[in-house]
Amino acid sequence: MFLKNKHSSIEQIHFSEISDKEIFLFIKREDALHPFISGNKYRKLKYNLVEAFNQKKHTLVTFGGAFSNHIAAVAAAGFEYGFKTIGVIRGHELAYNLDEVLQTNPTLKFASQHNMQFHFVTRSEYREKTSATFIENLQQKFGDFYLIPEGGTNIFAVKGCEEILTENDDQYDIICSAIGTGGTISGIINSTKKNQEVIGFPSLKGDFLENEIKKYISEEKKWHINTQYHFGGYAKISEELITFINKFKSETGIPLDPVYTGKMMFGIVDLIKNDYFKKGRKILAIHTGGLQGIDGMNNVLKKKNLPQIV
Repeated sequence: MFLKNKHSSIEQIHFSEISDKEIFLFIKREDALHPFISGNKYRKLKYNLVEAFNQKKHTLVTFGGAFSNHIAAVAAAGFEYGFKTIGVIRGHELAYNLDEVLQTNPTLKFASQHNMQFHFVTRSEYREKTSATFIENLQQKFGDFYLIPEGGTNIFAVKGCEEILTENDDQYDIICSAIGTGGTISGIINSTKKNQEVIGFPSLKGDFLENEIKKYISEEKKWHINTQYHFGGYAKISEELITFINKFKSETGIPLDPVYTGKMMFGIVDLIKNDYFKKGRKILAIHTGGLQGIDGMNNVLKKKNLPQIV
């Protein structure tokens, strides 16, 4: 009815930095599922759209920052399937000159072009977004709606992410995924076999993610979080990471985003280089999309006189 069940392609990675290591690295191209609702957002929204329809809701409300992949994906999904969409955006100052913001912010421009209505709030208000009072105020302002959490993670999102892996992926020893809010890796963990191990690479600092993930895991599996490669926290980036992302694309033809998949792949390659994995291991990295954020990041990099992501 809405987003169809799709299987993404898998490509073997041949990268010069690990060419002398006896490790087999593959990447699952979830980023190619849909031109605008790509990667894990496709999976997370699939059953949320079904639930909104079943509840006879015509409006989707969700949350995000000014460069959020989730905001862009919800706007695109609403546009494609006939839902009104409202984005509660962190940063009330963006509302002061919205026309100018829409010219310089590719994410919000895209969402606006796909008919998303914005509700800008202060950062302190945004921290209260899950409170009953905050939600009630939204209901008074916008009427009846279906609420999708920031990043899209809930039980319906996890159900969708359980469809990322298929029976054909049973051959891989290790599955790697970037982590934002924890929904994607929860679904991946639930669908792995007992002999497989899952490694998560968070884009945020902090040790709260483990408990979030445990909320959605249905049974005991082998998984852990590697916190060494967040590069200072969410949306933080360095010249070293930019260089890696550009080199990876140049050699493999596969683009990586700087917030999630770039950090994950940097971490995987670094671990391989340092002989973390046993020889002969087959590793499957999940490309969760997020490529729409590159243009926005390049605007930031340009202001800092840093190299661009190509």
